[in-house]
Amino acid sequence: MSTINNLDDILEHINSKNLFIPFGRIVNINSSSIVAIGLEVAIGDIVKIESVKHLYTVLGMVASIDADHFTIVPFSFIDGFKIDDKVYLQKEGLNVKCGYGLLGRVINALGEPIDDGGKITNIEGSSPINKATISPLDRGIIDQRFSTGVKAIDSMLTCGKGQKVGIFAGSGVGKSTLMGMIVKGCEAQIKVIALVGERGREIPEFIHYNLGNNLENTVIITATSDESSLMRKYAAFTAMAIAEFFRDKGHDVLLMMDSVTRFAMAQREIGLSTGEPPTQRGYPPSVFALLPQLMERAGSNKLGTITAFFTVLVDGDDLSDPIADQSRSILDGHIVLTRKLTEQGFYPPIDLLQSASRVIDKVISVEQYKRFLKLKRVLSLINENEVLLRIGAYKKGMDKELDDALLRKEKIKKFLTQGIDELYSYESTVKGLMEVTND
Repeated sequence: MSTINNLDDILEHINSKNLFIPFGRIVNINSSSIVAIGLEVAIGDIVKIESVKHLYTVLGMVASIDADHFTIVPFSFIDGFKIDDKVYLQKEGLNVKCGYGLLGRVINALGEPIDDGGKITNIEGSSPINKATISPLDRGIIDQRFSTGVKAIDSMLTCGKGQKVGIFAGSGVGKSTLMGMIVKGCEAQIKVIALVGERGREIPEFIHYNLGNNLENTVIITATSDESSLMRKYAAFTAMAIAEFFRDKGHDVLLMMDSVTRFAMAQREIGLSTGEPPTQRGYPPSVFALLPQLMERAGSNKLGTITAFFTVLVDGDDLSDPIADQSRSILDGHIVLTRKLTEQGFYPPIDLLQSASRVIDKVISVEQYKRFLKLKRVLSLINENEVLLRIGAYKKGMDKELDDALLRKEKIKKFLTQGIDELYSYESTVKGLMEVTND
């Protein structure tokens, strides 16, 4: 290296950009957002907020911009911050570290481990949490079956690799239990589970009871209900980014997210705090724009597949709830769980007449599809005449088709019910379907 002999040489070698770090300052604080000035930012930029008093920093996201100020939604609580605290632009953006070292771990929305496994190793790189969806013409055709190990789903709501499915249910009906059965019984090579807005105690209980403490080939991303709205929102996007990493490595990935409703509620908090107008049930327009941005990232490409199951907490068991209605229009199928079946001890409590898979005819044989239609007709007949049967107004012989359906009723019930720890191969499920629909 040549010797610097004079002041001009020194100035020439100094990069003026490194002499100072630009920063903004806080001018207003409320319960869920911070207003700052002094930085050139864009929507979605990540910033660091520094508390001079408490000597710590938190991350935040730029959610709205005005002519002379911008609004930040923090990733954590804002206790301790005050006017004139500094705000710095985070140049690298929001990324999550990805690699096979994530398997078997429990992490938060920022990709940081929250279990007792120590630092995550075997990381291959980082992936942006927010990215564009697959181009429509680059998506693979859904023509391969995806087995879940649950008889009612595999026989009557058969899924395909790369399909997006919704599980719709009210509180306490059995979503988490069904999720655990699918995770344990499915044929996916990698499993990514996002638990968004859950109570803190439900995380270890889900791992212990629903997964049997088996996290082999599984990653859990969690943001509990007591965390900030931004953490709850980005837990879903972090899970999707991790699933995309494994898909692009050539794997068939199961993505399980519980729940879309709490994800939407987190965005509602963010939207309302930044001045968005409330619309249906108080949800701002950004919620309905954000749902397809998340869900459409699932699917298949030339390398691998992401088969996604999104649970939707139906408010008051009302399927016309705006989040349920919007989700149903985006997804490729929906599984409806009903409290009525739960009360009858029918498990899993899937209402097969309200549920549907939009790809079932593309992933099963012609003969199986005929048997599926036949069983659905039998269930429909029993449901239509339930009141007549209960009050004794129907007499045997009045309708030959209904008589046949009633003869099969107990056999069908036995076929469609399943214990929590019982898992069935796809072949045995198809065999059972053939038996209950035989003439």
